[in-house]
Amino acid sequence: MATAPPPRTPGQYRVALVCLGNICRSPMADVVLAARVAEAGLDDRVEVISAGTGTWHVGEPMDRRAAALLTTEGYDASRHRAQQVLASWLDEQDLVLAMDHDNLRDLRALGEADPERVRLFRDFDPDEPGGEVPDPFFGGDEGFGTVLAMVERTSAALVRAVAAVLP
Repeated sequence: MATAPPPRTPGQYRVALVCLGNICRSPMADVVLAARVAEAGLDDRVEVISAGTGTWHVGEPMDRRAAALLTTEGYDASRHRAQQVLASWLDEQDLVLAMDHDNLRDLRALGEADPERVRLFRDFDPDEPGGEVPDPFFGGDEGFGTVLAMVERTSAALVRAVAAVLP
């Protein structure tokens, strides 16, 4: 299992999830990870945010297909609004997790990136560590189900990794 780096601020942990447009993969992961953090009783110490490397969808809600699936599965997808990742996150977040290698490359191009803190989301996937979360945007509804399954199992493992470094 992947390990999480220690928190920058004792007792607090910040995780940023990043994809291309911040309307499908990273917001799905944001909603699921935040739910898992709350279920673990860590929501007072762990902050989860998401953003995209691109600007196309800034201010827009989550993709309707992603939001519908999350809602059907009992998650609250209503509050999400797309935003663009900030270079300052490389120094402010404890973990900045990209959904794929292209976005990881773009994150690392923003500035000096600690490879322990700027990684792939699925580095924490217990079934396929280091894999990519495929972009379901141009596919059918089934792609969103595949992404949700990856996000749920990876989020559960990520919560365990973060909990292990919090006092």
